[in-house]
Amino acid sequence: MEKREKCGWCRDGDILEAYHDAEWGAPVHDDRKHFEFLLMESMQCGLNWLMMLKKRAVFARCFANFDFERVAAFDEEDVLRILEEPGMIRSASKIRAVIGNARCFSHIAQEFGTFDRYLWGFTEGKMRVYPAHRLEGVPARNELSDAISKDLKRRGFKYMGSITVYSHLQACGMINDHDPACFRYAEIMREQPVQWMD
Repeated sequence: MEKREKCGWCRDGDILEAYHDAEWGAPVHDDRKHFEFLLMESMQCGLNWLMMLKKRAVFARCFANFDFERVAAFDEEDVLRILEEPGMIRSASKIRAVIGNARCFSHIAQEFGTFDRYLWGFTEGKMRVYPAHRLEGVPARNELSDAISKDLKRRGFKYMGSITVYSHLQACGMINDHDPACFRYAEIMREQPVQWMD
């Protein structure tokens, strides 16, 4: 079997590599998937992404299989229920933030037709590629994530700082930060109109 080049950060031969190969960076246009990633990214604050991937099934059980409309209707009893779930991250503030974010997410979906339309509107539906990242390294945030984070916070979102938002833009394919030598880089470039950035 031919060996394919991959981004250096994913080569664990396990869950991280599977996530890289099948999901990371592929353009997302499904609101439930956006909510799933945003939920995991907000839960990640202070932790690491590998832990989030390992706990994805726990998050699905706790948060209605990432149905943001159902999560938006959760109350304090649900917070207590989730805190008791085996394997769950025991942070009441993060759990309440997820529920509050689901309500904000739902409001955006109602205003724009879908959350996806709102989010991709920041790039006019185009995937951004930053050639400078090859030489200077991938940043933790940029002007795009700053702008989106600011707007999400204005709309009531919690745990959505610019670094967290940048991670989402990578995950959902709005920024292609795969290594150009990685087999996924070229595959993803064919899935969405591209905007080359200085």
